[in-house]
Amino acid sequence: MTGALPERRIVVGVDGSPGSEQALRWAIEQANLADASVEAVASWQDPVASAYYSFGFSPVVVDDEDWAALTGKYLQASVGRALEGLSSVRPVVTRVVQGHPAQVLLDAAAGARLLVVGTRGHGTLAGLLLGSVSQHCVQHAPCPVVVVPAGPGRPAAG
Repeated sequence: MTGALPERRIVVGVDGSPGSEQALRWAIEQANLADASVEAVASWQDPVASAYYSFGFSPVVVDDEDWAALTGKYLQASVGRALEGLSSVRPVVTRVVQGHPAQVLLDAAAGARLLVVGTRGHGTLAGLLLGSVSQHCVQHAPCPVVVVPAGPGRPAAG
């Protein structure tokens, strides 16, 4: 006896980097071909844990609601850029979740048909070909994972 088929949902991780926007655009195009929905997921972590400092090296005080709102703003902007020039696209559902990006994506991918990530994002090791979040998702996802590489002339992260 076989289990139920995964729902026709493609989850894609978005962190605002050019690489994640390429992954989002690929996921949207794939969803159109597969008659699937797209769920764009962005995460944020506790500002104290991530030790965010301003340019002047003094701590920036931002509450959780502001971090979630800021992350949502960047997610919406990324979705808007990914949709530019595409005709006939399915709606993109967006979700902002507090937590480590890899775990947030793994949780979101439960029951999905596919998880899509870029090769690297805004991490401190952006020069690596496969970022730590992408690597973790490839190794632990509950569904197939597509890692979208940086395209020609479009670097994944600066």
